[in-house]
Amino acid sequence: MYELIILSHLVRRPSHGYLIAKIINDIIGPYAKISNGRFYPLLAKLEREGYIETQSEAAHEQHGDRHARQYIITHKGRQRQHELMMDTNSNPGEYSRLFLQKVFSFDLLQLEERLYLIDHYINYCQAHVLHQRAEQEDMLRNGLDYGLESILIAAITNAQQHLRQQWQLEMDWAVGLRQQATATSGQSATLPEFSKN
Repeated sequence: MYELIILSHLVRRPSHGYLIAKIINDIIGPYAKISNGRFYPLLAKLEREGYIETQSEAAHEQHGDRHARQYIITHKGRQRQHELMMDTNSNPGEYSRLFLQKVFSFDLLQLEERLYLIDHYINYCQAHVLHQRAEQEDMLRNGLDYGLESILIAAITNAQQHLRQQWQLEMDWAVGLRQQATATSGQSATLPEFSKN
């Protein structure tokens, strides 16, 4: 996820490391901040792999001069950023967080690519909604047979209902993204029917 955020930012403009780190921490905070010990080795790795380059520039400070490193993206880095944007198979357990990062950079994609990612995410959310519904029904039907107490069954099904509602909200949001994308392009938004229950 960090690689995508860094490259997506650098596609737009060259930046200093401290600004990139601030943007990452603003996006993923308040509890998942990236440390300098993780951030700067990642920048070094991206540079070694040829995705970014550095330029030094003199920056005047109160107590003398220092050289600040500004990072710029390479052609290979632009290709990597696009590859990361279009990847729907990596990190399936964290895909909802990753999709949110992709939405920030939708303007860098063609409409067809945006719709592909949105449709994939709608299906991803629908799978979670259906899974939580099925598991909740199973728990209500068979919880006592599993040897669980009624109070525990109620707590589990309550949590399952909450998760299902969260995934439904995510799916509704993605459907809205799709409608916005097609409305601004003048295309009609043909969507599969999704159950709200």
